Amino acid sequence: MEYSIETALEILDRTPRTIQTLLDNLSEEWTANNEGGESWSPYDILGHLIHGEKTDWISRIKIALSDEGNKTFHPFDRFAQFEESKGKSMSDLFTEFSELRQKNIEELKALNITASDFEKPAIHPSLGKVKLKQLMATWVVHDLGHIAQISRVMAKQYSDEVGPWKAYLSVLNDRT
Repeated sequence: MEYSIETALEILDRTPRTIQTLLDNLSEEWTANNEGGESWSPYDILGHLIHGEKTDWISRIKIALSDEGNKTFHPFDRFAQFEESKGKSMSDLFTEFSELRQKNIEELKALNITASDFEKPAIHPSLGKVKLKQLMATWVVHDLGHIAQISRVMAKQYSDEVGPWKAYLSVLNDRT
């Protein structure tokens, strides 16, 4: 599928509701547990998505669209959620994510990005030269990846409980 803002918005607009539907009113056994080690819980993942809404997607889109000489993205702190989410309930996180995403979608639409803008370059701190279209497609895939991650983390809570069926449940055999 070729990237378009219209099809991207179909996912970006639904992500907050999808995550809330999946996690709302669940016990901490579902939302606070992870896959072991330093992996992330659904709570952590939601915090990470919030941090991205605050500091990553729209600011990087604006950098790529700008005519400034330096079009280098600021590094993204992939672990900021551990401090930023402290003391917040899942309900707080749902509300914050939903409000930030709605604001960012409105801002994205107001930028009136055209197909010719998609080729505008920027510099990612570790990937090097990237195009606006690639960044914008990544936003969608990032959402979908974290929705899948939430499902995988939750499924793994019953990894030992499913007994021999584990051999047939690919979600339990995916990476941590």
